[in-house]
Order: sequence, then structure tokens, then C-alpha cells
Amino acid sequence: RPRARPDRLGMQSVLLLAVRHGGRMERGGRRRSEPEEADKGRMKRTIIKDWKTRLSYFLQNSSNSNKRKPKKAGKHRNYFRPSPEEAQLWSEAFDELLANKYGLAAFRAFLKSEFCEENIEFWLACEDFKKTKSPQKLTSKAKKIYNDFIEKEAPKEINIDFQTKNMIAQNIQEATHTCFSVAQKRVYNLMENNSYPRFLESEFYQELCKKTPISKAAQGT
Repeated sequence: RPRARPDRLGMQSVLLLAVRHGGRMERGGRRRSEPEEADKGRMKRTIIKDWKTRLSYFLQNSSNSNKRKPKKAGKHRNYFRPSPEEAQLWSEAFDELLANKYGLAAFRAFLKSEFCEENIEFWLACEDFKKTKSPQKLTSKAKKIYNDFIEKEAPKEINIDFQTKNMIAQNIQEATHTCFSVAQKRVYNLMENNSYPRFLESEFYQELCKKTPISKAAQGT
């Protein structure tokens, strides 16, 4: 009997603690699971919404840059949401993704979310640079690319080694189409081996690959 009282006091303390916590002691796991699932759902919708906002921005800029080329206006359908089958092709090769306007915009949006958008911007700048025919424009573009991406503390500085940076600094004095070839290849490999696999696992890409009636309706919007 002398031990009964402490036991009752202990039980009263436990009950009081349970009341203070809203009776979550026994079923706390269950009660928390529903809000957690709701939070995950909201987070997923927020991520996808954020992706769509970024995509709209990139696609709009791409459309504006092509307005000067009316002959290629027929290719505007590349900016619409791809079919699940088309999106699935992007997983077969990195070049398949980069060759598709919507895929490229989606990948840029993904890199922006990872704070390494400068990689794809540098790669695109190099692609444009290699198509330049005028020697004067070639020199001016080479200096701009160097100032934007290569030099120390550049606004969009890419992650390449010191020797490559020095080589580029020397090459742009007499600019040729191969000034940035080494750096572009390294950035390409970096994206292909690191960012590209993560993009394929992203919520947004998985959403594009789903075969649902919504995806078909979205193609016409």
C-alpha cells in the first residue's frame, strides 16, 4: 500500500501531460501524419508551380529572341508542352534534351533552382559564338563571354581550372571559333554527369512524363 500512492501520482502526472498536449501521446503519430502528407502535397504543388513560372519566363525570352526570324515561325509549336512520349525521349540522351526548345527551357529552370544556371548560359553563349561569321563580332563576343563567365569574380563565373582560364585569356586576343572549346566541353560534361540525372528525377520532369488526359489538353494551351 505505501507504494500505491506514488503510482497514482505518477499516473496523474502522465494523464496531465497527455491533456496538456491535446491527447497526442497515444495517437501522436497518426495525427501528425495527415498534416505531414498535406504539407508534402502543398510543397509538391508549389514546386511544380514555381517550375511553370520559370518555364514561362524562359520560353517567352526564347520566343522574343526568334521574332527576328519570321521564316522559322512554324517552329513555334516546340514551345508548347510536349507529349509524355516526347518528354521521355529526353532521358535517352542529354543532346535530346538540349535540342528541344521546351526541354532546354525546363533544364534552365532546373539549373536556376540549383543556383548553377551560369553553366547552361555559358554553353548557349558558346554555341552562338561558334556560329558568328564576322571577325569583328567574333572578337567582341569573345570579350563579352570572358567578362561574363571566365574572369575572376565575373557575374556568372563558371567553375573551371586556372590553367583553362589563362589559356582563354590568351586566345581571345586573336579570337577564333575554338577559343572556348575546352571550357565548353568541361561545362557540358559537368551538366551531363551531375545536373542532367537530377533533372530526370525531378518532380517536374516526372509530371511531364505522366500519361494523363490533362497533359493532352495542355498541349493546346
